[in-house]
This record gives sequence, structure tokens and C-alpha cells, in this order.
Amino acid sequence: MRARRVSLRGWGGVAAMAVACVLTALFVLLPVTRGGGSGSPALGGSGVADVLRTNAADCEPEASSLRPSTSDAGPAVSEIRKRGRLVIGVDQNSYRWGYRDPNNAKDGGLEGFDIDLARAIADAILPEGGTVQYRAIPTNQRIPALKDGQVDMIVRTMTITCERLKEVDFSTAYFKTGVQVLAPRTSPITGFNGTLAGKRVCSATGSTAETELRKRSYGADISVTVPNQLDCLVRLQLGEVDAVVTDSALAAGQAAQDPTVELKGKPYNTEYYGVAMKKGADDLVRRVNQVLVDYRRGDWQESYDDWLAEDLGKGGQPPVPQYRD
Repeated sequence: MRARRVSLRGWGGVAAMAVACVLTALFVLLPVTRGGGSGSPALGGSGVADVLRTNAADCEPEASSLRPSTSDAGPAVSEIRKRGRLVIGVDQNSYRWGYRDPNNAKDGGLEGFDIDLARAIADAILPEGGTVQYRAIPTNQRIPALKDGQVDMIVRTMTITCERLKEVDFSTAYFKTGVQVLAPRTSPITGFNGTLAGKRVCSATGSTAETELRKRSYGADISVTVPNQLDCLVRLQLGEVDAVVTDSALAAGQAAQDPTVELKGKPYNTEYYGVAMKKGADDLVRRVNQVLVDYRRGDWQESYDDWLAEDLGKGGQPPVPQYRD
């Protein structure tokens, strides 16, 4: 079982994370040697196999992945095991999900819900003595980093979408969320609706929030986009924008650090996070899906309670896996 972690509300909050975001290079490798062995509660998962449908009749993002396998014999997994190193793209600036605790030297100080999952995948795939390397990847560089071979996978609050499925493959969903608005408590904005008219709204480039805003802006000025989602919060604090649109799960972590902001309204839609991998790495997708099968049996709940329950509510559950074959 994982060692339980302590909440870090006292380590410097948003200000410390903002400084880290500015000072840290876009790509950071953090080698770690593997030492042994092989809002709302509904946001964590529904407990039922509800499928997110889109306008494309032949695309159901939540039911897009391959059935799990315990085999390590496929070409992608074999290559990782042969080199003895697994490179995972992660976030280092999203509180509760993937961020740096300056008081923790383990894994370069990286902690969070996504980091727990990344560790579980590495423990399952790497041989004894293998090394996992965490590479910090900006929001807008997740797909390029996979396609260029800079990382083997992305575990970074990445939503499964039909458009992204054209470029990368995903595991089954490991978290359920939705696009939501973050704004000052005193703001007249009430949610993803007409109260955004005339307001300056920030989103991360390449995020699903940006996509939703381009579909329907409600008259907002959506010209401000940034490489990393945390940069939007910094701009909000500086008064350069009036609101941030992002995943509700990420917004909840930011609201937990800054008492002057809050989530407005309800999530606009339903989205699912998955582990992203290079297109065609079917054996790696199947192997990661097997890790998720095992992870959902206990460690998922422990990690949720550890990192997310305080902000999203108790009772979160992982989405039920769905497969395309």
C-alpha cells in the first residue's frame, strides 16, 4: 500500500507554485530508480459505464481503448524493459495532481494523484532495478512530446477526445471531470453561461477548455491562452483576466490554495482523463490497462482520499472501464 501523504496547504500555496512555474524549464528529467517488487463526489467517477458521445457517430472517447493484458512480450513494452527506463510526461504545477513539494526529496519532490498512478505503472512495467524518469511537459506540448518520442506516455490530467484519438492512443478512463469556470468570489460571473459576456477569459492552449470556448464563448474575450493552465491563475490574480476556464478537478485544487477564488456554477460537460501513449503502441496500451484494472481495486480510492476528497468530496469512484474490442 502507498504511504499516506500530508496536505501541503502551508508550503507556500499559489505564490510558490507560480514562481516554480516561471523558473522551471519546459522539460525536466527526474530519474528515480525502482527499488523492488514487481466539488462533487460524482467528479471522481460515476460507478456506471456511461459513455461520452460526440457529434462523430463512430467515436465514443470513453470506449476507445484496448482490452488489458499482463504480457510484457509486445514490442513497445519489451523495448522499455530492455532499456530499463520508462519516461513519463507529467505536470509539476497542478496542486493535488502533479506538483513539487519542496519539503520532499522523493521523485524530485513530485506528488499528487497523477504521480501516484505514474508510479504504479512504472512499478508494474519496469524490471527490477529499472528507472522511471518524470519529464515535465506543458499542456500544449503533450501530443508533440509523444509523437517525437520524448516520452513513453503522458499521465497529466489529459482528456480523452475524438480529435486527440487521431494522433495518440489512450488507456481506459481513470477519472471523470468536466469544464468549469474559476473566478473571484466577488465576480458577477455565475458559470459557463452568458455572464461571461465581455469578460476576459483565460484557457490553456491545446486544452479541452480552449476547445469548448471556441465552440461557444458566450461573448467573452477568449484571446488569452497560455502554455500551462497554472499561468491562467497567475493572470487572474494579477487582474489581467476576469476568469479561468479549465477542468473542474484542476480548478478545485487551485481554489483550495487561494481563498479569493471559487468554482462558478456546475461543470459544463463530462470528460474523462486517460493515460496517453504513442499511436500504434497497442501492447503498451493493453499493459497500462491491466495496471488500471488492478489500481481500481484499492489504490485508486486511497489516492483519491489522500489528494482529492478534501476538495471534491468523499465518495469518488473510478469510471468503469470500457473497451472497443
